[in-house]
Amino acid sequence: MMESLLIGNRGEIARRIIHTAKALGIRTIAVYSEADAGLPFVREADEAIAIGPSPARESYLCQTRILEAARKTGAAAIHPGYGFFSENAGFAEAVEKAGILWVGAPPTAIRAMGLKDAAKELMQASGVPVTPGYMGADQSEERLAAEADTIGYPVLIKAVAGGGGKGMRRVDRAQDFAERLASCRREAAASFGDDRVLIERYIANPRHIEVQVFADMFGNCVHLFERDCSLQRRHQKVIEEAPAPGLDAATRAAICDAAMKAARAVNYVGAGTIEFIADASEGLREDRIWFMEMNTRLQVEHPVTETITGEDLVLWQLKVASGEPLPKMQDEIAMNGWAFEARLYAENPAAGYLPSTGRLEHLSLPQTVRVDSGVEQGDDITAFYDPMIAKIIAHGPNREAALSKLAAACAGIEVWPVKSNAGLLARIAVDPDFCAARIDTGFLDRHGDSLVAMEPSEIAIDTAATVLPGNTDGDPWSALTGFRIAGADDKRVRIRIGDHLHWGQSRPELEANTVTIGETTVLFDAGNAWPISLPVASEVEASQGAGDGAILSPMPGLVISVDVAEGDRVAKGDRLLTVEAMKMEHSLRAPFDGIVEKLQVASGIRVSENQLVVSIVKEEV
Repeated sequence: MMESLLIGNRGEIARRIIHTAKALGIRTIAVYSEADAGLPFVREADEAIAIGPSPARESYLCQTRILEAARKTGAAAIHPGYGFFSENAGFAEAVEKAGILWVGAPPTAIRAMGLKDAAKELMQASGVPVTPGYMGADQSEERLAAEADTIGYPVLIKAVAGGGGKGMRRVDRAQDFAERLASCRREAAASFGDDRVLIERYIANPRHIEVQVFADMFGNCVHLFERDCSLQRRHQKVIEEAPAPGLDAATRAAICDAAMKAARAVNYVGAGTIEFIADASEGLREDRIWFMEMNTRLQVEHPVTETITGEDLVLWQLKVASGEPLPKMQDEIAMNGWAFEARLYAENPAAGYLPSTGRLEHLSLPQTVRVDSGVEQGDDITAFYDPMIAKIIAHGPNREAALSKLAAACAGIEVWPVKSNAGLLARIAVDPDFCAARIDTGFLDRHGDSLVAMEPSEIAIDTAATVLPGNTDGDPWSALTGFRIAGADDKRVRIRIGDHLHWGQSRPELEANTVTIGETTVLFDAGNAWPISLPVASEVEASQGAGDGAILSPMPGLVISVDVAEGDRVAKGDRLLTVEAMKMEHSLRAPFDGIVEKLQVASGIRVSENQLVVSIVKEEV
């Protein structure tokens, strides 16, 4: 076993690797950027070394700095985690050339599976079924559009070098193809340095099912069953579970066998995941499940596999990288119960899942389930990396029991003032369709209005009324809001919750879950966080009318394209500019027909949240 290990990553996965490495007596070395200097993984490692400024390309994606850190600290091995360099064959080769153990897939396998078109061709040759589509070398817009027409809409444009939900665009109409193609290529070039794409048939009722495989240097290859990752938003996973609901034993055996066949085709070593897309319109059937891609690394959702098998996959990685055989053979691996993982993100679901940044002034995560988190109360969520706060992992003897534990855990999450999707996760976990496993990758799109709603519940309103009786001016008569000379008193109180006023009924039996941060009282209710207060006497409900044409950036980020100039006429819905934040693109569009009066930014400029970027005036008729 190696004596020391440098973790070429950050946050939650760095802590996860440190935990197992320390249990094995391995000296751990963290690397960190300026933005991450105060995070827990830096303190928890045996040694930590700074590798540069906050932007990933100047730190975690700077090969020379990570290798220099390994040299300075005498690291015997490097674990890349996931993301960053985890699927970079060139970096893996550089690590091995430096005489350092690479805790990851062989560079040859990374290359073979790294390009989606080449990987699909290889899988076809190996007898693994693949999704119908176009993977040709002709990348002209005309050829790609023609192929999309041939396949038939809707189609999915995917970056050849893509992964993690990046570089993917669904196109429903031919007239939208050029715009979506251009957007996909920009994101692919920025994320992977390669703007080539392929076109696939878009599956109407898709289930995303993946198989965890593991192989060693002696030719042994096993699977650790499947995971269902169908609950997604913007092609990024939100809740994963294992096993996959509705998958019978025969179909499970078939896709697990196909996954191992795929791994053997590239002489795989280490942890890997074979991802399949299933057309679930007629249930999960072997002849309607196709290979999609292979992730040649540990997955974010690996805890659900660990939970149902009782195996430590990081431990397996370290043993295999050290030249040891797999800890167990196939007949020794068993599945026990059911597990879910919910990804707690710093984002606002009610505002199109826009990322939220800032200091976690208050953070309380559940104690009843496994929680893998990269941050603690007082840490900052920055715009430099992905917005994950934690992973909430629940296990039970069956799906119903595990889901009940997940629902309770998510409902008890408290995050402030950073916005989070905890309330959304809690609502998903009790949604009748989700509970009945009526799921596919379009679940959130179909249920968005009910699941993403951010209005406080009646209980939350009454709790706020209970917590905040009376009035801020100290007038004792203000508590008698509904005083009547004749008849029963109306004991309702006017309460401000968030940006709106509500009538609440004081109910002493309600247990209030509040914290006071500075001068703000925050009420937590089913994963949601509401600032609550009593309105002043003259206060009225704030107007929610349409804007005056002042377009504000909804988040801090980088302007990556500007589509208009001053004086241009625009129609309602036209794209004005695109802002990139936390590895995602967000298009700002015209709220009405008008003329661009003032353009405040240019491509390449960084903007802050609520910064004025464009002014539009209505064109006089």
